[in-house]
Formats: sequence, structure tokens, C-alpha cells
Amino acid sequence: MLSVLCYNFPRLKIAVNTRFLIKNKLEGIGWFTYESLKRITVQHPEHEFFFLFDRKFHPEFIFSANVTPLVLFPPARHPLLWYWWFEFAVPNALKKIQPDAFLSPDGYCSLHTHCRQIMVIHDLAFEHFNDHLDALSLRYYCYFTPRYVRKATRIATVSEFTKQDVIAKYKIEEKKIDVTGNGSNEFFHPLSETDKVKVKQDFTQGADYFIYAGAIQPRKNSINLFLAFDEFKRQTSSGVKLVMAGRNWDYHEAIKVWAALDYKDDVIFTGHLSRVDLSRLMGGAIALVYVSLFEGFGIPIVEAMNCNVPVITSNVSSMPEVAGEAGLLVNPHHTDEIAAAMRKVYENPLLRSSLIAAGKIQRQRFTWQNTADHLWDCIASAME
Repeated sequence: MLSVLCYNFPRLKIAVNTRFLIKNKLEGIGWFTYESLKRITVQHPEHEFFFLFDRKFHPEFIFSANVTPLVLFPPARHPLLWYWWFEFAVPNALKKIQPDAFLSPDGYCSLHTHCRQIMVIHDLAFEHFNDHLDALSLRYYCYFTPRYVRKATRIATVSEFTKQDVIAKYKIEEKKIDVTGNGSNEFFHPLSETDKVKVKQDFTQGADYFIYAGAIQPRKNSINLFLAFDEFKRQTSSGVKLVMAGRNWDYHEAIKVWAALDYKDDVIFTGHLSRVDLSRLMGGAIALVYVSLFEGFGIPIVEAMNCNVPVITSNVSSMPEVAGEAGLLVNPHHTDEIAAAMRKVYENPLLRSSLIAAGKIQRQRFTWQNTADHLWDCIASAME
């Protein structure tokens, strides 16, 4: 990859959609925006950045002196408001700013501006699992995403899988798309044995545990994870717990399945956690069990590798790409495969050590600095 230091542009003005930078509510896309932009703005003081928020912003998101924040009305958290924000509020702001480019890290851009646009696509989950969205949101994505993709000057994706998915779905030229990858928060690091004991005391009454990190929703395959854990417990008669670390999206079907488990009392729901608590829980686990049906990337896989925690993950979409040799791959539709993998990791210390060693190598591919560098190269390519 050409070093970002080789680009010699005059002072640029870059507008950025930062509506997902919300204090204490950063999740996948929010973390991508936060981690990449705080590096890009600091590392490129010669350029000027305009952060476009859709609500009052916290000062911690103004990373450096070359960032100018602007709040555009209205808060865009509904398809009708998405349309208004991107097709009226953003174009009006861009007319005033007159930027050289508009960067949108959340899969949207604007059809009503002639400004160069760089669009980041994290996944096309709505194309594959359209029954997991409300009807209005699905209509919005299906109508606008193909148009956004054609309108954008350049596109960044977080994985090679998502890049190929975009090419296949929308017939876009490969040369228009760059892959940035994702990274892992600095809080995710290996724990000492003493710290692991403390974590288990704090969360599982001292018991060993598997961890799932993410929202409890259909695409994340929570039902099959519950059923596989129940089978694992029947096979091993162990005291191991399953910690579900993430928000519940009112997924009533999954909760009904959990309620019928033989070992439902060994499943612990934490709700949304701070980065500190989630990283501690990750670091103390036997393994991460991340058997989603579809991911554009799967950041928890990298977080586990950074904690020296083995990974069990799905053999579909981007997950084999991210896990590499550091993951035990399973068919997410087969609960017996998931249960067997959990038993292998639990009973085989040599396998755990092997997965951890592979993770130490694989995780070097996925850092937020790498993401920031690749994203800046994508921006620079749009200027050519």
C-alpha cells in the first residue's frame, strides 16, 4: 500500500458525517468513526475537517484544532428523517462549507450534492436478511443504497467479503472500492490470572464461562447459541456459564427459547456494558462464541484475539476472513457443531493454546491505525 505520507495535496476541506458519535453510546459504526477520525484529524493537521452532527455533541469528539463541529437539524433516527438529513440538511451545509470531499462512515451519502463523496459500507445485511428490519427501513435501504453506491466517488468497505458483496449486488467496478478493515479498542488486552479470578467473582460467582459479545437479535443467531450451550452442558455436566454481553432488542422468540432451556440459570445477561467491563469479561472467558448468521466484519473476533481468548465463529460471510487460523469455524445453523466446538475448546488446553498463538499473529492485520491509514488512502484516491 502506498504510504499516506506520499500524498502531497494542498490544504483540503473535508466534511464528515459524524451523527453516530454519541457520548456513552458508541457501537460498531460509532467506534469505526471515532477510532479512524481521531487518528486522521490529528495526523493531518494541514487539512480542515467539518464534523456534521445531528444533535448536540460532546467536546471529546472534537479531536484536534483543525475540526469544526456543526449541528444539522433534525436528529436523523427514522427513515423519513434520514431522507431529510441527507438530501436537504447535508447538501445545504456542503454548499456553505464548499468542501473538497464529504466522508460518510455509516453507509449513507447524499444524492443532492455535486461534492466528491466517500461512502463506507459495513455490510449489506438488509439484502440477505430482510425479515430482520421494519418495512419502512428496508424500503429505504433497498431504494437508496444502490443509488448511493453509484453516486459515491469512492467506496470503502470493512472486509474483502463486503467488497465482493457490493460488487456482486450492484455491479460496481472493483477499482472503485477500497478495503479498510476494522480494529479493536485499546481496552481489550490480556488479563493476568489474578484479574481473571476477580472477573469471574464479579460476574459468574467464580465459574468459568463462554462469552458472546453483541446485541441479542435474529441475525446474531442467539437461539442456536442457547440451544448449543444447553447441549454442551448436557454433554459435560460442567459448571461453565454462558455470558451474553450486549443489548436485548426485544427478541421475544429467543427469550422464549432461553426460558425453556434445561440450563437457563447458567446463562447470564449483562445488558449493555462499558468498554472497560466488556474488555474484562472478554479477557476472562474460556472462549468467545460468535456464531452470527452474517457479518460485514465481526469486531468481537478481533477483540477476543487481543485478549488472548480463543474464538469459535461461523464459517460464513466475513468471519472466516477475520478469524483466519485463529478461529474454530462452525456451521451456524447446526447446533451440534457449535456445541462440539465449545466442548473441544473447553476440554483441550492444547487447542486453546494453538488458537491463542494464531490469534496473536492474525490480530496484527486489524488495528485502528491500519484502518485510519487505509481510509485516508481512500479519501486521497477520491481527490485524484
